[in-house]
Amino acid sequence: MGFARTYSVALVGLAGSIVEVQADISSNMPGFVLLGLPDTALADSKERVRAAAENSGMALCPRRLTINLTPATLPKRGTAFDVAIVVAALQAEGRLRVSGDCVFLGEVGLDGSLRPVPGILPAVKAAADAGHSRVVVPEENMAEAQLIEGIAVSGFSCLAHLFAALDSSEKLHEPARAATPARTVNTDTHLLAKDMSDIAGQAQGRFALELAAAGGHHILFKGPPGSGKTMLAERLPTILPELDTEAAMEVTAIRSLCLENERLEALVRTPPFEAPHHSASAPAILGGGSGIPRPGCVSKAHRGVLFLDEAPEFKRTVLDSLRQPLESGVITLDRAAASATYPAAFQLVIAANPCPCGKNTGTGLECTCSPRERKGYFGRLSGPLLDRIDLNLSVPKVSSAELGLSGTGESSEVIRRRVQQARAAQAQRLREFGVSLNAQTNGRILRGPLKLDSSLTKDLNAAVDNNSLTARGYDRVLRTAWTLADLDGASSPSAEHVQLALFLRQQGGTLS
Repeated sequence: MGFARTYSVALVGLAGSIVEVQADISSNMPGFVLLGLPDTALADSKERVRAAAENSGMALCPRRLTINLTPATLPKRGTAFDVAIVVAALQAEGRLRVSGDCVFLGEVGLDGSLRPVPGILPAVKAAADAGHSRVVVPEENMAEAQLIEGIAVSGFSCLAHLFAALDSSEKLHEPARAATPARTVNTDTHLLAKDMSDIAGQAQGRFALELAAAGGHHILFKGPPGSGKTMLAERLPTILPELDTEAAMEVTAIRSLCLENERLEALVRTPPFEAPHHSASAPAILGGGSGIPRPGCVSKAHRGVLFLDEAPEFKRTVLDSLRQPLESGVITLDRAAASATYPAAFQLVIAANPCPCGKNTGTGLECTCSPRERKGYFGRLSGPLLDRIDLNLSVPKVSSAELGLSGTGESSEVIRRRVQQARAAQAQRLREFGVSLNAQTNGRILRGPLKLDSSLTKDLNAAVDNNSLTARGYDRVLRTAWTLADLDGASSPSAEHVQLALFLRQQGGTLS
């Protein structure tokens, strides 16, 4: 008969909450009771914990063991509570003594091994923010846990080693061992063999891509099959600057939640690139699932690029669901079991053919699509979604002469340096407004402190008055104009910058 407590972390989205794992042993009918809103995987921990403890030489006593995960109203998901449960149970028996501020994370195998779990980075950060001084994790998660400063990390490969360390506080608090060699997640897979110099021709597309990278603008490529739309989109991450520490921590935390069989050993510094297939469902794009919602493509692309190839082939409901995260930069997923909020500040790149057959280009090629088919094809790209796109580019077919010049253009490294300079100018100018990119500015800023002279915006005003430009589009043209000025090293946009920004927005038309 005894009582003890240990601590673990429950994740709802990227938000971690400290969970007190209470263990009580009574003389009632033998059994193992688990309380506190566990999901199926956590409920199964009763059998895992019993077998693991016995196979580690510390079998649980044959009495009634009650485990309560408090706060009881907070949903708990996954197997990361296993270690805390077994340690609390043995501590209640008086067979272990544990420091009161130590947090335990990890899954146990039936043989007593400690197995890695996803979400270690946000969980350890939550423990550090709550004031805990030490965390125990599976050895394979140790390198990832050590990315969080201000908390000591101990890694173990099995319960037997953990029990031995707990028996000797000196062993638990001695300097942490280096993590065993692990396969680092390669965040640059999509960049390894890609460079802007690979693109043949497409001078306007290359310029628009640089403009999008410099200001964080969304972009639409429209052109016939084989013109280079996908090639352009896949090279946007190669000209984006490396993520700063704050952004890298957010991206790494999301990746940590999504990883299953790979491990992280360093912060992800490369902007992510997500390119879902057009058959992807709304939960796959936005996030969801049973229980606590999981992040989708919009969150996996946070601080990076979300590329929708053959965009009209996506379901219209899926496309329109992007409108809210495009505006707010976050997405909240409400489910019966829980509500989770994930960051979703991404750059959207859309590619589309001119029609289902791809030949409606106005170049003399015979289009086999009926007017009804063309209307239905582009009807999936709604006006409200297109209104959120800053740059509309028509991508022409590449000529044979341009194909021969492949590999002679500027490299991604050269372009990235110009992008970094433009972003530095934006960060300096926008610092007082709490944003760092032109794409993050709003009408209050653009028509207030950064208001341009009326002589520069007369074309914009005319476009609004004749209903060819919405109020949202007005602000987005101004954002693009400021980015053009930053790339040119100008202190503010000129009339030419505003006119070019308006042309780049309206060039693609309404895709009808």
